[in-house]
Amino acid sequence: MKRDDSILLEIEPEALRAAEFMQAKELLAAMVGCRVVSARLEDTRIAIETDDGTTYFFYGFMGEQKTPRDDGET
Repeated sequence: MKRDDSILLEIEPEALRAAEFMQAKELLAAMVGCRVVSARLEDTRIAIETDDGTTYFFYGFMGEQKTPRDDGET
């Protein structure tokens, strides 16, 4: 496959967020029952180390959304 720098791939930001969200859910499920021994904020990711010696990496495509509270406060 020949690399052609003049052709740019179109990547949808929402598709990246959805893929990262699914990966994060799987990683969090794998962490159930483990204790977090350290968390580091790195340049491009968050690194979480658990007591079994595994390090999990989370990247910044997920974003944040606030949900209004039922008691009328935001």
